[in-house]
Amino acid sequence: MTDAATEKAQAAHAGLEAPRTIVVIGGGQAAGWVVKTLRKEGFDGRLVMIADEVHLPYERPPLSKAVLAGEADIDTVRLVKPDDFDALNVEAWQPDCASAIDREQRIVRTQSGRDVQYDRLVIATGGAARKLPDALVKTSHVTYLRTLDEAVALGERLRASKRVLVVGGGWIGLEVAATARKLGVDATVVEGAPRLCARSLPPMVSGFLLELHRANGVDVRLNASLVKLEDHPHDANRIRATFADGSTLDADFAVAGIGLTPHTALAEAAGVKVDDGIVVDHFGATDDPRIFACGDVANHPSAWLKRRVRLESWANAQNQAISTAKALLGTFEPYADIPWFWSDQYDVNLQILGDIPGDAQLAVRGDLPGKRATLFHLEDGAIRGVIAINTPRELKLSRKWMNQGRSIDLATLTDASTALA
Repeated sequence: MTDAATEKAQAAHAGLEAPRTIVVIGGGQAAGWVVKTLRKEGFDGRLVMIADEVHLPYERPPLSKAVLAGEADIDTVRLVKPDDFDALNVEAWQPDCASAIDREQRIVRTQSGRDVQYDRLVIATGGAARKLPDALVKTSHVTYLRTLDEAVALGERLRASKRVLVVGGGWIGLEVAATARKLGVDATVVEGAPRLCARSLPPMVSGFLLELHRANGVDVRLNASLVKLEDHPHDANRIRATFADGSTLDADFAVAGIGLTPHTALAEAAGVKVDDGIVVDHFGATDDPRIFACGDVANHPSAWLKRRVRLESWANAQNQAISTAKALLGTFEPYADIPWFWSDQYDVNLQILGDIPGDAQLAVRGDLPGKRATLFHLEDGAIRGVIAINTPRELKLSRKWMNQGRSIDLATLTDASTALA
């Protein structure tokens, strides 16, 4: 991240009038942080939020854990309490959906027939759970998990079931499986790849998660090529899965966690540049200086990764939104956070910080089988990535060192008998 990028952004917006009407499309965590930050930074103009859910902005991480288990509800996951949201003086058009952006007239139109003219526009539309192919699914007993209402309905269904089939061995699938076991429901996870979370974890940690889930009674099947999901031949309220090797598996229903498809159609139709998400700069600005994007839908240049990336994480949705909101008002503070992700499964809190290639040689501190370890990826003596398993303090310290660009002695890192300081 250079001063030149800041100067370029400032120049692009120098000729624009100060915004009096800001429209935010989306009602999730990123949208919520945009409207909160705008008011905190002193914006007193008209603020319109268009969202297709009836709920005010809420956080998604609890959906696959506490909400699914029945331990949390809308009141515990809200980003802003209703009274506090009212105080923000936001026109919340909910439930409604933006249907078109007219960039020439600077108008957003909605499915309900309303329209609003904007000075600045933020697209924080997130994404949708990727669906299994229609050719594969021949049953209505397949569910997905993306929204609060889906999580509540899925939790009720889990508690009324004996066995669930989880399609996909990524983060959502594994968290659903862990919650199912917590509820006493048998769970089978089928994954087409040879290991779990193959896109985001080195083999050592994939193996750790495999053993963790099997130790908790999950039937994990790797290299499993699913060819058909259909109603059970003897019970239309259950399902049967058929695999490429001819084997079958019966369950009460299936949950598919196979990734997220970003909601980019609105931006594409308006001619805003899209490439695996809406393309933005370090400040959330698109190739149209009046239009910004942030959160799961935005593809941004990561100063830490030194490449473009679209991140799907709680931290990104919050912190990129804060940076974007400030840029809307002419304060250009680059979003340059080190990517951070976390997951809770059983008695394990797993956090990932930075950049860890799939073939990384990890330095291990602690006891991985004992579920308390920190794994480091180093380049030229500096920490480039960390995976912390029940070691939040060591992750916090690592973040500090990574931000400093500090060189660390490998022997010090891996000597668990000596405290990191």
